[in-house]
Amino acid sequence: MNVVVPSETAEYERRVACVPDTVTKLRALGHTVSVQRGAGDAAGYPDRLYEEAGARIVDRDALDDAELVLAVQPLPLEDARRLRAGCLVISFLQPAENAELLEAFAARKASALSLERLPRISRAQSMDALSSQALVAGYRAALIAAEKLPRFFPLLMTAAGTVPPAKVLVLGAGVAGLQAIATARRLGAVVSAYDVRAAAAEEVRSLGATFIDLGLETLEGAGGYAREMTEERAIRQRELLTPHVAASDAVITTAAVPGRRAPLLVDRAMVEAMRPGTVIVDIAAESGGNVELSRPGEEIHHQGVLIWGGRNMPSGMPYDASRLYARNVANLVELLSKDGELKLDLSDEIVAASLVVHEGQVRI
Repeated sequence: MNVVVPSETAEYERRVACVPDTVTKLRALGHTVSVQRGAGDAAGYPDRLYEEAGARIVDRDALDDAELVLAVQPLPLEDARRLRAGCLVISFLQPAENAELLEAFAARKASALSLERLPRISRAQSMDALSSQALVAGYRAALIAAEKLPRFFPLLMTAAGTVPPAKVLVLGAGVAGLQAIATARRLGAVVSAYDVRAAAAEEVRSLGATFIDLGLETLEGAGGYAREMTEERAIRQRELLTPHVAASDAVITTAAVPGRRAPLLVDRAMVEAMRPGTVIVDIAAESGGNVELSRPGEEIHHQGVLIWGGRNMPSGMPYDASRLYARNVANLVELLSKDGELKLDLSDEIVAASLVVHEGQVRI
C-alpha cells in the first residue's frame, strides 16, 4: 500500500502522524511510505530522518495516489475531494462536527477511520490515541499550573523560613487527570482530586493524592468514561466542591464526555471564592470548558484569579505527542494489514466501531 503522511494545516497543530520509527514499522508490514516535505519539522523530525528510515519526501499532490492517508487532524475538504476511490484515511475526525467532510469521503468512495471511535477494550489499548494524547495534556497542565502560580509547588526549608507546599486540586481523574496528579505530586505539591466515578478513587490514592468524596451517586459510563449528569446534580456538585476549590492554590480541570460538551465544574461564583494569586488550568476549554470563564488559548484574569484555557494541549509538546500518536496509528495499521494490503474486517469490533465512512456510505 502507498501510505502518504501530509503536513498538518490546522491552526495550532504541530504534531505529525508518522515519525521515523513508525516509518520502519510500516515498511516492515509491506507498505511504502511517503511524507510531505516539512511535515515533521514543527515536531522535531526533519526530512532527513524520514529519508534515513526509508520514506520518500513528496509534495502534497502525492495525496492523489494515496491508498492510505495518516493524519492527526481532519483533512481539509479540498484534500478529501482529491482522494482516489478505495483510499483509507486514519485520523482524529470529530465526526459529529464534520458531516461535510464525511460526505466528501463518501462521494470519493474513500473510507475513513475515526480514532475517537476506537472502543476502550484491552485489545485496542495500543491504538488508543485519545489516551496517549490525554497523557500529554495532563502532564502539560501540571507544568503550566506550576509556572503560572506565583509561589512554589514544593515544601521548602530555607534559612529565611519554611515555605509551605502548594495545594493543587485536580477535577477529573481520567488519563489526563491522573497524569496531572502524578506530575503535580512529583513537583512537590499537596494534591487532592475529585471524579464522578467511584472507580477513580483507588487510582487517585495510589498516586499519593487525596480523593474527595462528596457523597453523591457515581456516574460510571461505558468504556470507563463518565456519563452525563443532570443539571440538578451538577448544581449540587458545584456547591459541594466550592470549599475545596476555594482552599486550593491551583485547580486543574480535565473532565470530558466524548462527543458532548465538557461538563461545567467551576462556575463564576466558585472562581470568585478563590484567593487572589491562585490559578485555574482548564484543559477542556476547547470543548466548552469545565470553567465558566475560560476561553481556549486565552488567559483570563478575574478578581485576581488567573484562568488559563487550553487549546490543542498535546500540540504544545509535539515531539513526544507525535511519537505516541504515530505508534497508536502504526499499531492500528498493523491490525488492518495482511501481506502488504489492508483489510477492513467489519466483524472486528475495533474496525466496526471506528469506521465512519466506507463504500460510499457514512456510517454514523
